[in-house]
Amino acid sequence: MGDPVTVNVIALDPVLESGTTTALNGTPDLGVVTRDEPASVTVIIGDKVDDLVLNLVRTTRASSHRPEIVVLATDMAPAQALQTIASGARGLLWRRDASAARLTRAVLAAASGDCTVPPEMLDRLLEMDGPGRPDPPGGGLSERERAVLGMVAEGRETDEIARELCYSSRTVTSIVHDITHRFRLRNRAHAVAYALRAGLL
Repeated sequence: MGDPVTVNVIALDPVLESGTTTALNGTPDLGVVTRDEPASVTVIIGDKVDDLVLNLVRTTRASSHRPEIVVLATDMAPAQALQTIASGARGLLWRRDASAARLTRAVLAAASGDCTVPPEMLDRLLEMDGPGRPDPPGGGLSERERAVLGMVAEGRETDEIARELCYSSRTVTSIVHDITHRFRLRNRAHAVAYALRAGLL
C-alpha cells in the first residue's frame, strides 16, 4: 500500500468542517491536513451550490498545489451539478449519503483521476431538456468509449474498468484522454457531465 492520500476539508459551517475532518481522520488510506495546508484532495461542503461554493471550487482548484475537488451538497440541481464539474470538481456527493466510507471512496477516486457522481444525480442530468444539450463536435462516442465513460460515471476506478472490459489500464486512460481532448474538456468528471448533457451516454 502506498502513502496515504492527503485531504483537507473546507465548509462554510465550522462545526460541519470539524465533524467531517474527524470522520476522515479515522481512515488509514487518508492523511488529513488542515485547510491551510497543501492536500491532494479538498472536500468542499455547502448547503446549496451557489456562486460562493462555485468560486471556492475554482479558487481552490487554481491554487499552487492544484488539489482535486470533491463537493458535498444538501441540494444540487442538474444545472448546478454541471457547473460544479465545469468549475473543476471531480466528485459530487449528497451530504445525506456522505458516510465516512463513501466519502473516502470519492476522495480516493478523485486522487487517482477518476470521478464520482451519484446514480440518482446522473438520472437527473439525463432528464434535462434535450434542446439545451450542446451539439457534440466531431460526432458522438464509439461503443468502446461509451462503455468506458459509462463506468467512469459510476465512479469506477481505472484498474476496475480495465479488468471488467478486458483492456489494459493504459488503454482505459488513453480512451478517456482521447474523449477529453476531442471535446476540449477539463477532466473525467467534466467529460461525464458533457456526455450526459449532449446525450452521448
